[in-house]
Amino acid sequence: MPRIPFHYVDLRTFSYETEDEKRVERALRTFLPEEFEITRTESEGHHGDRIVVLSARVESADDVRYALGRLTELPEFEGLVAELDERVTENTELFLRLDKQAAFGGEVRRGDGITLRAKVEAYPAKKEAAVENAREALERAEALDPPSDDGE
Repeated sequence: MPRIPFHYVDLRTFSYETEDEKRVERALRTFLPEEFEITRTESEGHHGDRIVVLSARVESADDVRYALGRLTELPEFEGLVAELDERVTENTELFLRLDKQAAFGGEVRRGDGITLRAKVEAYPAKKEAAVENAREALERAEALDPPSDDGE
């Protein structure tokens, strides 16, 4: 298995009072290995409504590979790779917003509702090196079989 040049992947979404929290958690799990721990934090919205923040930090190489491997299922995956220069920050972080509604059904699409932040390894820690490392890693991930939900 090739080394993956990411320190971690953070995923975060919100479950609003009008949403079923279990469904929102299932949507987030679309991007996580099976049985992965999700942190749950309750907050309060502007009008006093309850908001639950669901988040996970993926750090092991296999888990990071799984999370990023799900991105290869994006219909516009090549477009994502082409725009990495706009999606990687000077702090060598890759940002992407994913469609929470699609994820309810296990689909992977760009959109709103789930935020992905991945810290890209780069030595020296420069944006250009991070963009190149992210590009190579995502192109390698695309060449591999998509991750399996059944552990195979």
